[in-house]
Amino acid sequence: MEKIALFSDIHSNVYALEAVFRDAKTRDATTFVNLGDIFYGPVAPAETLSFLQKYEIITICGNQDRQVVEATLSERSANSTLDFVCDQLGDKGIEWIQKLPFDIHLSDEVYLCHGTPESDLIYLLEDISTGLPVVRSDEEIITLLGHIEAKVVACGHSHIPRSVMLSSGQLVVNPGSVGLQAYEDDEPVGHAMENCTPHASYAMLEKRAHGWHSNLIRVPYDAESAASDALKNDS
Repeated sequence: MEKIALFSDIHSNVYALEAVFRDAKTRDATTFVNLGDIFYGPVAPAETLSFLQKYEIITICGNQDRQVVEATLSERSANSTLDFVCDQLGDKGIEWIQKLPFDIHLSDEVYLCHGTPESDLIYLLEDISTGLPVVRSDEEIITLLGHIEAKVVACGHSHIPRSVMLSSGQLVVNPGSVGLQAYEDDEPVGHAMENCTPHASYAMLEKRAHGWHSNLIRVPYDAESAASDALKNDS
């Protein structure tokens, strides 16, 4: 029986990535999926890339992966984290990101995207117009899915682990963030995402007799070492 481990929003935190990968192995995961935003962060971009290259992890591109690829010299000089990531990855790492697809139909029943099927910058499940994440209405989510009719849609981007069953019969799963449990952003409006735990997050998908089952999982890991690396890299 196929068991799909969903990872997203690693943000260069290889400590958290190793922890969720080990945990998924103990749960007999057969397929590993990475939903993007892989490297942007001050922890360990090069080590994160090496890990992903070592194992067969199906990977799509996130908005901040695209930001790394599209970075200009002036953008790098104005953003120390972006400059650190680009320097750590080097030309070969950038080329690896460039080859990543925007989305993937994993099968007839499972579709993968980072944000929505049309944009890597829009949260599929959350409305953040108030500054805090609020679950969108059933109608809004179905509208954002557009032509996608897959029974299961896996998305990332918001860092908030969530599983939503739509009136269309579709299951939408966001596994949360592997490596970054809180952040603030000023686009498209000022808003904050926070999970109130340092634990890494991922999800397991499994098709059972009565349909697809999702399990949102939290995994403890050496968060102190990740934080120490981030401070040391001063990005």
